[in-house]
Amino acid sequence: MRFVEIYSDGACSGNPGPGGFGAILRCDGKEKEISGGDAHTTNNRMELLGVITALEALKFPCEVRITTDSKYVVDGITKGWAVSWRKRGWKKSDGKPALNPDLWERLLNLLDVHKAEFCWIKGHAGHAENERCDRLAVAQRDKYAGK
Repeated sequence: MRFVEIYSDGACSGNPGPGGFGAILRCDGKEKEISGGDAHTTNNRMELLGVITALEALKFPCEVRITTDSKYVVDGITKGWAVSWRKRGWKKSDGKPALNPDLWERLLNLLDVHKAEFCWIKGHAGHAENERCDRLAVAQRDKYAGK
């Protein structure tokens, strides 16, 4: 299996509001940047879409290290929340609906294909790739905000 590093970040102006995501994929000394956004979204949706879009860009099963500043994404996977929500029909343990089930479903399906490790880092703390992803995400957010 090829090893791929993925760095991802999301941004949103208002919650909901215009948002964007950015991701960097690094494999075999090559890099690819991906970004996108939406005019009406949330920060958590953009954080999820950054990871999902990067994984969807992989053409075959890979071993992946995903680095993000999103506790929502990292905890949702590493603490088993998303798997539990899916088992309960996208309900949280308190019976309330889980947010973003469409994106969690996509992410869980991708994680069935790829062997992934999730790493959380503090955002806006000088991590070079996280800062690059943030710039990509903010540029997309600003595009959708009409700036």
